[in-house]
Amino acid sequence: MSRIAKNIRHLRDLKKFTQQELADKLNITKARLGSYEESRSEPPVEMLIKFSNYFHISIDALLRGDLTKTNLEGLMRIGNNRLLFPVIINEENNEEIELITMKASAGYLNGYADPEYVERLQRIKLPFLPAGKHRAFPIKGDSMPPLRDGSFVVCKYVESFQEIKDGLTYVILSKSEGIVYKRIFKTPKKKDTIMLVADNKLYQPYELKASDILEVWEYVCSLNIGSYKEEELNYGSIMNMLKGLQVEIKSIGQGK
Repeated sequence: MSRIAKNIRHLRDLKKFTQQELADKLNITKARLGSYEESRSEPPVEMLIKFSNYFHISIDALLRGDLTKTNLEGLMRIGNNRLLFPVIINEENNEEIELITMKASAGYLNGYADPEYVERLQRIKLPFLPAGKHRAFPIKGDSMPPLRDGSFVVCKYVESFQEIKDGLTYVILSKSEGIVYKRIFKTPKKKDTIMLVADNKLYQPYELKASDILEVWEYVCSLNIGSYKEEELNYGSIMNMLKGLQVEIKSIGQGK
């Protein structure tokens, strides 16, 4: 039995549906669903999208994960339908985080939901991180001192707009601006809007609507990697930097 066949059958069993009941939900025939569950045929893209939307499971999880060994409650909801596994585990059973290099950040807006894009990202292991899904994002410009251009912020994924806390710093991925790192304040008179504020007072605050936001990541710590060139930025160089105690660990509370 193929992995996708095993996953489809497992998801149906979790719902306690018969093949006919699930087929009716997906507007396909029982025979067609049976062919997928028995590995007699592979579901095309349009069917993968149907399974993804109905079960709220990402297509990459359907194709590549073993959902029979996964706590589905531990998966992370993004938007209305997409789910990601909360952590990446390497061969040594250590958790890893994705590193968005400056070069990779140019394609993040289009690739953040693309499993192939995410799979190509560099990864590092940081032993001090709290539980949750983390990524490291590059800092551009001088709007958020003392972080310098070329530094990285390691952030924890925020699952809902309501979890944003006034006065803390976040990486925001928006349709209009791509990746930005700013201090966030909610606007009581506009519940669907947040205010993005730079710590460098030369930059004016501005508003962003919730409908424009694709992802929110809460600041955990910063990595100053300014001494490394882009082509030198790899697992070894980052670990050397960590051993040199150049990691600036800051309180998640970030009180000012």
